Amino acid sequence: MKKLKIQKKQAEHNEQPSKAIHSSIQDQINYIKEKTGNSIDVVIRKLQLGDGKSAAVVFVEGIADSKAINDFLIESIMKHRPNHNSRPIFEILFEEVVALGDVKEITDWDNLYLSLMSGESIILVDGAKKALSASTRGGEQRSIQEPGSQVTVRGPRDGFTESIRTNTALIRRRIQNPNLWLENMKIGSVTKTDVSIMYIKGIAKDEIVEEVRNRLQRIEIDSILESGYIEQLIEDQAFTTFPTLYHTERPDMVAGNLLEGRVAIIVNGTPFVLIAPAVFIQFFQSVEDYYGRADIATALRFLRILIFFISIIAPAAYIAATTFHQEMIPTQLLVAIAAQREAVPFPALFEALIMEVAFEILREAGVRMPRAVGSAISIVGALVIGQAAVQAGIVSPAMVIIVAITAIANFATPAFAVAISARLIRFGFMFAAATFGFYGIILGVIILAVHLCSLRSFGVPYLTPMAPLILANLGDTIVRLPMWAQKKRPKLFTSDNEQRVGDNQKPQPPEGRGMVNSVIEKGDRDEQ
Repeated sequence: MKKLKIQKKQAEHNEQPSKAIHSSIQDQINYIKEKTGNSIDVVIRKLQLGDGKSAAVVFVEGIADSKAINDFLIESIMKHRPNHNSRPIFEILFEEVVALGDVKEITDWDNLYLSLMSGESIILVDGAKKALSASTRGGEQRSIQEPGSQVTVRGPRDGFTESIRTNTALIRRRIQNPNLWLENMKIGSVTKTDVSIMYIKGIAKDEIVEEVRNRLQRIEIDSILESGYIEQLIEDQAFTTFPTLYHTERPDMVAGNLLEGRVAIIVNGTPFVLIAPAVFIQFFQSVEDYYGRADIATALRFLRILIFFISIIAPAAYIAATTFHQEMIPTQLLVAIAAQREAVPFPALFEALIMEVAFEILREAGVRMPRAVGSAISIVGALVIGQAAVQAGIVSPAMVIIVAITAIANFATPAFAVAISARLIRFGFMFAAATFGFYGIILGVIILAVHLCSLRSFGVPYLTPMAPLILANLGDTIVRLPMWAQKKRPKLFTSDNEQRVGDNQKPQPPEGRGMVNSVIEKGDRDEQ
């Protein structure tokens, strides 16, 4: 028993290493090998400095920039061969030899391993109870490409990648302002994932920034592998189908939201950046709306709202009309629908459920299958199953049309997160319509509106600026006013710096008779 206790204490001692770094370089190397399990991707390069002194460069292959290590660390140290008789060799390496921008001292093992596993290179010096950490993060990563989930006709073509520093650089290229502040933290007891919050000081409200910071610091979890982990841990309301944080992989969209006073949450390892706070109308806006004319953008936004309601209540409206409210259908159409449904043995609700579930299966199969065959399976499967179901007398042709229109409307919703919510809510409306008819649909709309009014995103009402009503901010909701008319930033997001557009920005024609008249008169004189 005593032996077991001693072994347990030794194991605990091995798991909880001493905070101080050893002075012997060989002990340091042995300890790093022991802690990392002598992993083959942990490279240790020993260098002789003269007079019996030695140093070592330690890095993890694949996440560190090998070229920078060879050119600015190993080659610099071997060329200089510093004379350490007058000054400590550690200071000479720190101040004169290492030719990299970000170099810092490390005095404990915890920070050493954290820097090493982040892609930085560690420089060990014999006789020194501390180490140098040089920023050499790099390695193989995906290049900047056009976003696949938010395609636009007009606008930039660059999108976020899985590298957090690349993502922050894409945002800084658009907002070249020193007030664009960036804060970094490590989240995840095992993964130690880099998570950054970005905001514009003086525009973003301090209370919202502090709330975002506090919620991130309260997270206690072993791993963060994607921004969805963060979203689930910091959202205001967990029991809702509607997203209360916005995610995007477009840098221009993040820049636009930062300029409105919102906060961006950037997670290393994912191209999707979170934006907080988020409001309901934001999910029906496209970044392309701001690059074109205001009247066209307004018409498209009205269309998207209509599309959203069609994707929710179209099957329910068909069920209610054919089951309870036949008098609302024109006589000729009612006769045609009755003739189609004469051979169908199921009620309208069961008929709609069959088609909706079948289409959801096809949609999920199309997403999970390889890209080369996924679209073919979804299209061919829908055609074959729909035609076969009609010929077998399981469903009516009218129901196939309704389900197809609903699916197309669901695909046309700009934000995928809201489209998924509509897919789930649709089934609730179908059951309400089968039970109470149009009264059930109206009751469902009321319940949905009350639920949306109850939601918050970091304390901001979800239906802002419509509920509560803020007249000054209605110019960028369903209706988008021209840029020169949107003079104020959203009140609930920004600090006192609300002014966005200066006065007298409305386009004006040339003064006097105008340029055209001048050109005509000049042409007449030339002819004479």
